Amino acid sequence: MSTAPATLGRAPASAARRPTARSLRRRRTLHWIAVHSIAIALAIMFVAPLVFIALTALMTDQQALTSELWPRSWNWGNFAEVFARSPLLLWIGNTMLYAGLGTAFMLLSSVPVAYALARFRFPGRRAAFLAVITMMMLPPQVVAVPVYLIWARAELTGTLWPLVLPMLLGDAFSVFLLRQFLLTIPREYTEAARVDGCSDLATLLRIVLPMARPAVAAVALFQFFYCWNDYYGPLLYASTNVDNWTLSIGLASFKALHSVQWNLTMAATLLVMAPVIIVFFLAQRVFIEGVTLTGVKG
Repeated sequence: MSTAPATLGRAPASAARRPTARSLRRRRTLHWIAVHSIAIALAIMFVAPLVFIALTALMTDQQALTSELWPRSWNWGNFAEVFARSPLLLWIGNTMLYAGLGTAFMLLSSVPVAYALARFRFPGRRAAFLAVITMMMLPPQVVAVPVYLIWARAELTGTLWPLVLPMLLGDAFSVFLLRQFLLTIPREYTEAARVDGCSDLATLLRIVLPMARPAVAAVALFQFFYCWNDYYGPLLYASTNVDNWTLSIGLASFKALHSVQWNLTMAATLLVMAPVIIVFFLAQRVFIEGVTLTGVKG
């Protein structure tokens, strides 16, 4: 007899607490949305075009670019049709060759230069760094004609070598970014390595590079993305040879041939974008760490 009133007395109290907890959660959610409203708006701005491309790529030719934004049927065969109507695998192979060799050559040449500018004291050091900054400001179109004549006399036009071989001479932006990061590494590490008998090359390979992995990964991703999306360079040097076309030139020609079939054009665009997006998300943490940890010392 005594338990029934106690149960009845507790029920209204728990029922009264539920709306309070629910309202607190609602207030926290609204507060989070208000605090991150700008970030949410920017995220929608960046994601909306990707969603539009993906949905259009899965539509039929009749439905593409109509007022209907949702596909009536999911046409996954559009991606297979892109491979059937274009040498996409050849373009992917050429682009991977360009991006892979360009990134490797850039790291091979830029890392030692950045290490020398950051650690060594030699006459003309500031002038050399000023030359690197000047090269960053120089548009590539300014030297396009004389450089093209050089490669034409070497009979390398129509190939990707005029785009890959210059990376052996370094990249100004990569040298600058790496140099700024290497300045943040304490000199005590390199001095201790020299005391232990390490040469400058051994110090770079065994001490400096492991500590500079975020910056190296950042410049490697920058260079890879640049080569993957580059249109001006392949158009200038490789457009005369169809066998050496990259994805940027191939996608432009595919769009011209299938300008009325926007579902296939969007499918090809999505296939070109997918590898870059996947690589960025897999290396996002290292990429952001390398950019944010870059020093600002002079």
